[in-house]
Amino acid sequence: MVELVQELLLAEKEYRLPHYLKSWYKIDLVILDELGFIGLGPGGPLLFQFCAERYERGSLLVTSNLEFSRWGEVFGDITLTTALLDRLTHRSHVLMFDGESYRFRESQQAKQ
Repeated sequence: MVELVQELLLAEKEYRLPHYLKSWYKIDLVILDELGFIGLGPGGPLLFQFCAERYERGSLLVTSNLEFSRWGEVFGDITLTTALLDRLTHRSHVLMFDGESYRFRESQQAKQ
């Protein structure tokens, strides 16, 4: 996801953002992995725009270790985050996983 945000920022800087966003129309599924590890800063509104462009055009899968209530910290704007969550959760399946990290579990087993 960080790479996508960097590409969005570059496309905006080079005045080719509309064309860049349209180039994603042909992709059936976009996976945004690990939302929340890094604040998006000025990329937050661009990621919102990306997701809004995909809304009801193609599938979007988002992974995050953060609860929805903390996504405002990542995007830096509660109104924008609320609008994004509205789009992402409309006609979607939200899967919540609760439990220990498999990476943590494997590292503990390796130590034993």
